[in-house]
Amino acid sequence: MGRAALEVADIFRTHGPAWRQAQHDHLSLAQLQVMSAIEQCRSAALGGHVLRCEGCGTDLISYNSCRNRHCPKCQSRAAKRWLSARQADLLPLDYYHVVFTLPAPVAEVAYQNKAAVYALLFDVAAEVLLTIAADPRHLGARIGATFVLHTWGSALTHHPHVHGIVPGGGLAPDGSWRACRAGFFLPVRVLSRLFRRRFLEKLQRLHQFGRLRFFGELAALAEPRAFAQWLVPLRRTEWVVYAKRPFAGPAAVLAYLSRYTHRVAISNSRLLGMDERGVTFRWKDYRARGSARRKVMTLSSAEFMRRFLLHVLPAGLHRIRHYGLLANGNRRASLAAVREQLLRPSAASTQPVDADPHEAPDERQTTFVCRHCGRPLVLVETLPRGATIRAPPAARAP
Repeated sequence: MGRAALEVADIFRTHGPAWRQAQHDHLSLAQLQVMSAIEQCRSAALGGHVLRCEGCGTDLISYNSCRNRHCPKCQSRAAKRWLSARQADLLPLDYYHVVFTLPAPVAEVAYQNKAAVYALLFDVAAEVLLTIAADPRHLGARIGATFVLHTWGSALTHHPHVHGIVPGGGLAPDGSWRACRAGFFLPVRVLSRLFRRRFLEKLQRLHQFGRLRFFGELAALAEPRAFAQWLVPLRRTEWVVYAKRPFAGPAAVLAYLSRYTHRVAISNSRLLGMDERGVTFRWKDYRARGSARRKVMTLSSAEFMRRFLLHVLPAGLHRIRHYGLLANGNRRASLAAVREQLLRPSAASTQPVDADPHEAPDERQTTFVCRHCGRPLVLVETLPRGATIRAPPAARAP
């Protein structure tokens, strides 16, 4: 298949049935559900609708999306809806980007305990940011943060980390606004050391309360003494916390979030081809520099699907969370207090979200237009699930 045509769905449709049968005992129900959703996405299996141009009579048959949060085709629309809601929350400030990453040994435990350890990663990263920011030796203010969970590296390996988007300042105890120093948020080394200590303390607590499970090569860690010994070197290694320079204004924050909030393990645009050798895709080697980072990798279809499914999240686990001033329970009041202190109106504006013609017509707020003549498209038929492809209904005589 050529680059333009290849999608993750093509790989699962072509190689998924045989691989699923061979690996059935090793796949979770959630992984099987993701495979099925992606295979059926925007196909007759999910039903659809027929739209007709009022001008030239052109018909468009559009099948429904699976709406699975792991599907590369469905997340762009979800991201647009989310971003539209977030625009009203933006402040006319510098925003910083902070990344908290789990070391490889902890990532192995996280894979076998996704719900517990991913939630711990979120909460400890937020706790560390809020604690250091509240310290009078640093900022001495209450801040807010939005965290996004990613579990993959560019080569689809398991690499859990959270991206934090943080306004450059906070509310001091007296209610006044206290800004960060220009171009500097919080000391990375201090964040890293506290992150390591708090995370390992709480991970050990999860173990003590029987909240962790271990299988295969990690089975020995179920024994408390073995787990305690396993923790020792982790307390001495450096944990990666990375803070980038501030974004160039609120608009740049939205542009960044649009790439990160609803991203899945690999986008269709990175796929280059599929043949007898396997699946070829682009990836970035972050250990290299400059143009040498951009590389091409070919994996067997089985290995590609295995790596893709490493990143299926447990049901109910939210991969976007808000803390501090941006926490859902007090966001509106907190942002109003900040704006009052800044004495400046919000720089955000609500932008319309482009419609997706693959959504059911009753869920759209926008009129679709014909790509040929620009006239409106109207609904002429709804296709039930599993409907066979056939000619659209004949146009009515004038």
